[in-house]
Amino acid sequence: MEQPQGFEKGTQVCLLQRSLYGLKQSPRQWNLRFDEFMKKQKYTRSKFDSCVYFKCFGDKDYVYLLLYVDDMLVVAKDIKEITRLKHILSREFEMKDLGAARRILGIDIFRDRKRGILQLSQQDYLERVLKDYGMLESRSVQTPIGTHFKLSSTKAEDMAETEVEMKDIPYSNAVGSLMYAMVSTRPDIAHAVGLVSRFMSSPCKDHWMVVKWVLRYIRNTTDFKLTFTKSDKFEVKGYCDSDYAADLDRRRSITGYVFQAGGNTISWRSGLQHIVALSTIEAEYMALVEAAKEALWLKGIVGELGFPQEKV
Repeated sequence: MEQPQGFEKGTQVCLLQRSLYGLKQSPRQWNLRFDEFMKKQKYTRSKFDSCVYFKCFGDKDYVYLLLYVDDMLVVAKDIKEITRLKHILSREFEMKDLGAARRILGIDIFRDRKRGILQLSQQDYLERVLKDYGMLESRSVQTPIGTHFKLSSTKAEDMAETEVEMKDIPYSNAVGSLMYAMVSTRPDIAHAVGLVSRFMSSPCKDHWMVVKWVLRYIRNTTDFKLTFTKSDKFEVKGYCDSDYAADLDRRRSITGYVFQAGGNTISWRSGLQHIVALSTIEAEYMALVEAAKEALWLKGIVGELGFPQEKV
């Protein structure tokens, strides 16, 4: 940084009074300030997710604020409480009120209040991904990954040739684009994305063929939406499974789990286990451990937000 014109004083320096946008410590300073302000307003910061603030008012009614850097979602049954919170925030911070949530972080939000349905879609994002990688006119497929694909790491003797072949192929970028969709709204591609992401350091043409297969599946399913419906009972349930020795390189197994709240999918994962299982039952136990950790976290956060669960 340079001192403003007219303020140069030889070897003296300026003391920075406020964090500037773009500095490494700026996000931390912003978070500290926002956290301090919310606590002054008697809001509680979640112990399980530091981006969630909540406040109980009336008879078991809550107002929730969800924070992602400087993007916010405010949720409550009473619109007056939402208006009151937005008014308090606007007095303290310069902000824009975009009204009812329709889009956040590239995710479109659709609501049908009469039927009690909320849907999350990344159709626009996925169509841009397909366009970026020249797959808009590709032939679509019906499954996230073909059963005939048996992938393993690139052999050492083929490494030099592979680097030349893959030099201009944006493998990592394509996998990263798919990964964002998978994490946000597309649990159906979790296994496929987990598979192709193993070979980011040294991909070959076989790996790239699988990425293109996933993109062809996406082309057939861009209109898929993650759907949430009303339920009389807000109960969190989870399911887990393992695929024994599915990794052809190190013989590690795959853990997969999915959790639902009131019948709506809220959490999912598919990934390699950290150690080699010596039997199918050991692989199942390790998958169960990962699912149990997620279950404990979900039980904690939904209990904080006013939906206590009777069982783990």
